[in-house]
Amino acid sequence: MGIVQRQGIRNTLISYLGLAIGFANTILVLPRLLSPAQIGLMAGVLLPLATIGAQVAAFGFANAGMRYFPFFRNQGRNHAGFFPLLLGPPLVGFVVVAALMWLGKPLLLQWYAQGDAALLSPHYLAAIGLAGCIMLGSLQDAYLRSLFHTSFSSFCQEILLRLMLVGAAVAYSQGYLSFHGFVLAYTGAYAVVAVLLVCYLAAIGELHLRPTRAALRIKPLREMLGFGAFVLLSNISGTVLLNIDSLMVGTKISLAAAGIYLIATNVSTALVLPFRALYKTAFSLIAEYWKEGDMTKMADFYRRSTRINTLMGCYLALGIGLNLDFIYGLIHRPEYAVGTTAVLLLLAGRLFDGITGVNGIIVATSPRYRFDLVFNLSLATAVVVLNWLLIPRMALAGAALAYCIALVSINTARTWFVWRTYGMQPFDGRIARILAVATVAGLAAWSLPETGNAWLTLLLRGGVLTVVYGAGVLLTRTAPEVEALWTKLRNR
Repeated sequence: MGIVQRQGIRNTLISYLGLAIGFANTILVLPRLLSPAQIGLMAGVLLPLATIGAQVAAFGFANAGMRYFPFFRNQGRNHAGFFPLLLGPPLVGFVVVAALMWLGKPLLLQWYAQGDAALLSPHYLAAIGLAGCIMLGSLQDAYLRSLFHTSFSSFCQEILLRLMLVGAAVAYSQGYLSFHGFVLAYTGAYAVVAVLLVCYLAAIGELHLRPTRAALRIKPLREMLGFGAFVLLSNISGTVLLNIDSLMVGTKISLAAAGIYLIATNVSTALVLPFRALYKTAFSLIAEYWKEGDMTKMADFYRRSTRINTLMGCYLALGIGLNLDFIYGLIHRPEYAVGTTAVLLLLAGRLFDGITGVNGIIVATSPRYRFDLVFNLSLATAVVVLNWLLIPRMALAGAALAYCIALVSINTARTWFVWRTYGMQPFDGRIARILAVATVAGLAAWSLPETGNAWLTLLLRGGVLTVVYGAGVLLTRTAPEVEALWTKLRNR
């Protein structure tokens, strides 16, 4: 247990440091160094295509590896040839995916305007190479997780990769690289991570590349492929949800619009960081409740997590929404501020996603876990259809509205499913009181006039929001967790 605890502490520190670096990069650094069209090309086309290609090629084997490795562990010096079995089918799949991506290039270019297609065409091959690097990195990361060696992989993917990407952008902005050189350096950063993971496996004595027939006797390949197919369908729907809006903005408007929309998406992502931190604990905890059959504890956790998410989510959403002028002012490029309305709509959708609590995790870990796939596929389909309808009519706001409507709809359906099937729902009078307090605090901060100084306006609005919101929560006794913290601070 000691190694798990140590790795967990390191991973937590690395994750938060990586999130801070990533937020600073995507909000403060890259928009200053790259044009909207260049950001749209890299993060709105090449990276999403590569991510989807990597997932299809891997065929869910990263998750299958973590699921089945305990059967292979310590079966001989090389774990019965597990690592070659983990890599084999995905490498074959990558050859097929790479061929399809190459053959599909003319069709993809037809979706873009002439100028955008001319920008994309010379760099399209980078998406294929990037897909291979992402796939190899994810498979090795899964293998290292199974071995309980996670810190180095987390460091490479969360910190080192982001620093290398910023370094490439700085080199381009200073004239040391052409834009094509920047694209190659961007791809090369993912390749460096994959190579470093190979070196690390060799250093810890776990780089076993010789295949064995014993691997197929321990667990049949057909069973692993079947599990991988299920995981692939579930994962690909999540990838579509995260990437399809920027892809469709690029095809229906322009790559520059996709770049602006991506910055808006990154701004709104700050809202979900505390939700993600909670969900990491929630998954294993809820799975344990299912194992024990303790529905009372699960229902209590469902209510408490929803209350905490509502409390933090409302405060963060108001803090971001009220200070968008300040946030976009940090970028020093007025063209990105076109995405302000999109940010507000994305915040609304993600806030509702957090408020509805851990319904998705409850479904995914329940005996009816296959319904989670139905919900994910429905969500991905809804996002595609709504984007198709709304982007031509409302541009960037249409993409954000499509995302918002899809999240609200699917979470409403999930919440109803959990309530109907298991008799649990997370809402009570405290949630309504938190929303009322948030409304009053938001109106109080919004009513303050502009001071003419962005920093002073930020401090005034943030201070009023914090005081009114905190006082309202304490006076209405809506959050026992906050009352306990306040009591502890007063005693000190």
